[in-house]
Amino acid sequence: MIRDRLAPINRPRLTAPVMRYLPVANVERSLAFYRDVLGFVVNEGDRTDYGMPSIAEVISGPARIQFIHPEANECRDVAGPKIVFFPTDDVKKMRGAIAELGGEPGSIERVNWIEMEMFQINDPDGHLLWFGEPFDDPENPDRPAKGGQALQALPELPFNNVPAALEHYRDVLGFHVNYAQHDLAVMDRDKVTVVLIARTDKYAGIGSCYIYVKDADALYSELLEKGANILGEPISLPWGLRQFHMVDPEGNRITFGQPFE
Repeated sequence: MIRDRLAPINRPRLTAPVMRYLPVANVERSLAFYRDVLGFVVNEGDRTDYGMPSIAEVISGPARIQFIHPEANECRDVAGPKIVFFPTDDVKKMRGAIAELGGEPGSIERVNWIEMEMFQINDPDGHLLWFGEPFDDPENPDRPAKGGQALQALPELPFNNVPAALEHYRDVLGFHVNYAQHDLAVMDRDKVTVVLIARTDKYAGIGSCYIYVKDADALYSELLEKGANILGEPISLPWGLRQFHMVDPEGNRITFGQPFE
């Protein structure tokens, strides 16, 4: 497990998934900056490059940054300075922590149109890094309306023992029983419904589904504490999803994913 090198309890945290490739001229210089000034931890283990030839990776909570060679042919479309936004739980403390570690962050600015307080710092390659925290502004007439249209998933997952599966989805995965009989159970959690069906010749094998969630890390911690069979920690992917996988007692696979930009 990778943990932040500078992570006392009161240290501000990054709160939302980020996954970016950044071209760097000197990888050791960049590693030192992200580690010693921004408080990231260097991933010394295996990493997945997703087709991009990364040369190093740093992680801070749900944020992942992979460094790449700017001259590599595969990276021509990502060359040059980039802008990366890191949401944090305390923008003032984050700015103070970075300054204390030798960084030169800009002043905190209030950006009303996105309702964020933010500051800027440049990394050694000129990439523009923004750290921000939302603020409430109920008087803002341009504030977007709450709510909206939501989609519901209704996968069917097969089991040899539906009553045992019902207990697992209820007690471990946090679903509620909508309807149940000996060979079928309809389970609800928030806006998602999963149907547990009897495994027969028609419905043989195992099933799988993908469930979009609000906070992958919070759900991961909840399910891990309850004893779910989780296959790994949440990971932020370059196509804008932070996700983790689990399997239920009969091998059905569920992936929980949090979208991000």
